[in-house]
Amino acid sequence: MSDLPRKAVTRTAKLAALPLGFAGRATWGLGKRIVGESAEIVGQQLQQRTAEQLFKVLGELKGGAMKFGQALSVFESALPEEVAGPYRAALTKLQEAAPPMPTRTVHKVLGERLGEDWREMFTEFEDKPAAAASIGQVHRAIWHDGREVAVKVQYPGAGEALLSDLNQLSRFARLLGPLVPGMDVKPLLTELKDRVAEELDYDLEAAAQRSHAGEFADDPDIVVPDVVHQTEQVLITEWIDGVPLSEIITDGTREQRDRAGQLLAHFLFSGPARTGLLHADPHPGNFRLLPGGPLGEDDWRLGVLDFGTVDRLPGGLPAPIGESLRMSLDGEAEAVYERLCAEGFVKESIELDPDAVLDYLSPIIEPARVDAFTFTRGWMRGQAARIADPRSPAYQLAKQLNLPPSYLLIHRVTLSTIGVLCQLGATVRLRDELEEWLTGFAPEETDDEVERPAAEG
Repeated sequence: MSDLPRKAVTRTAKLAALPLGFAGRATWGLGKRIVGESAEIVGQQLQQRTAEQLFKVLGELKGGAMKFGQALSVFESALPEEVAGPYRAALTKLQEAAPPMPTRTVHKVLGERLGEDWREMFTEFEDKPAAAASIGQVHRAIWHDGREVAVKVQYPGAGEALLSDLNQLSRFARLLGPLVPGMDVKPLLTELKDRVAEELDYDLEAAAQRSHAGEFADDPDIVVPDVVHQTEQVLITEWIDGVPLSEIITDGTREQRDRAGQLLAHFLFSGPARTGLLHADPHPGNFRLLPGGPLGEDDWRLGVLDFGTVDRLPGGLPAPIGESLRMSLDGEAEAVYERLCAEGFVKESIELDPDAVLDYLSPIIEPARVDAFTFTRGWMRGQAARIADPRSPAYQLAKQLNLPPSYLLIHRVTLSTIGVLCQLGATVRLRDELEEWLTGFAPEETDDEVERPAAEG
């Protein structure tokens, strides 16, 4: 644990101090209201100060604190602009950076996992990390056969730090809720805890990455670096250059934003259908925009990194998702309601009005209703506010719906991807991707429809 940025007791103290800071600001807010400032203005100031402190602390820590911060950061587009603006830069930084591990620790891990002669495996190895994430950091190197590689080294004690941080954060999940309207933070933390062991297992990650690299090897749009070598705590993959998606969000051109958004949607829906796996960590730090797409060097491809968290979906995304979406677009309230009941989204003890359920879903499925949809922060904020407002029918209905465990990760990945699309402000032909890759979405052709052209010819 001593190799992490803070000793365990210090990490716990920093996280434990967060609720005290929240409470102190609440007292400050009460004082401001007593002297006559409006509740709305004070509320915005409170939310802004709380968010700034939260992301400052999360950004200083690795482990579960940073993991949670990255998961939360993709929902930044749901926050009111006056709150999101001041600390958007801090969120973007979370997606790409963390304090580096000492060089001596990196060398120690490499010596233990690759052998004392580990340097002979490389012709070059850069001690300065090229990137850092929640459980490991990446070093650029040249493999002995001349290939440029990324060497991911896991932090010693990462597992304990992940669980310790997430347990600590869970204790005051209720206080974090207001930061992202309409989002329940507790299930997110529970899910992150449930996947700790899987994320720490580089054998599993290597298998998932190899599967994607093989499937997308000749794909003109998607680039997945192949695995070169892996062992416990060390994963070596091919290196890919490119512009981080976080930079496209900040400074990208309209063409880059739209292309990145289309490719992200393409990967989200085609990946499970082609590999039986869902890449389940879609924050911008895990994607790169690379030149050399189907239309030449001026076109773009999407590079995909980090397969430490995946959902295993042997048949692709479940058919009921596509079928329910199609029926919702067609206004079939009763059929949608029956399907949601059958899949466990509506518990047997609850009875809801099918038309009310369809009204609740309609704004959410708006991007699939048109040929091309422009995702914006304003649209995302509208959705979040609709579900977060206790006076809204959508709020009351959302509280009665249930999310089956088998859909939990799919739901979070989809929401996270939509959050990134809104950060990009991308115009995306989402319907095209759904029709090609989402089982049950495209209307099935009947035998008559298939045979009629031939008969007429």
